[in-house]
Amino acid sequence: MSAPATPFAPVVDALQAAFLAFLPRIRLHGQIYFRHVKCLVQREDCIAEMVAIAWKWHVRLTSRGKDARQFVGALADYAARSVNGGRRLAGMERPQDVLSGRAQREHGFGVERLPDFSTLSDNPLTEALIDNTQTPVPDQVAFRNDFPVWRLSRTDRDRRVIDDLMMGERTLDVANKFGLSPARISQLRRDFQADWLRFTADPAETDPPFLV
Repeated sequence: MSAPATPFAPVVDALQAAFLAFLPRIRLHGQIYFRHVKCLVQREDCIAEMVAIAWKWHVRLTSRGKDARQFVGALADYAARSVNGGRRLAGMERPQDVLSGRAQREHGFGVERLPDFSTLSDNPLTEALIDNTQTPVPDQVAFRNDFPVWRLSRTDRDRRVIDDLMMGERTLDVANKFGLSPARISQLRRDFQADWLRFTADPAETDPPFLV
């Protein structure tokens, strides 16, 4: 004897069908965003958490009368950035846990497996502790992912100004090139900085704007 259908079953079925329709886009974004994660198991864990958070937000959007299909790109991006910032479906990563990615990002350190043998000395630990002044690889990858997206959010003129300023052009030269005053270029520089900081702010503990 089959169990009687509940009044919520059609609603759940509709939610699942809608989510499954754009789930491939969510997963594809996760595969691209977390492609720098070398461990395949860890990468799949990140994508799984991202999918779970996207589902949670999809349900919330629907309950507020919003269609998540209108926010798929933003939904995927915020979910990926939230997972990267330490957010999980059930709580946050602990910032005191040395193996937590969140702790490593916040305190600027990394955890790697020690080499099986030494190439420079008889102590592999000594080699592992050699100071590295280069930018951490995760930070490099995050910048390469985020900067092109942020740049495209600006106007065509702003993008050209940004490019010139990044090439080291003087404020006066950029102002003359675009027919603006040096003061306006300085103002734009501050605006670019503030906008970039907003764009890269850790969304792990805050909900994305489309849920507000």
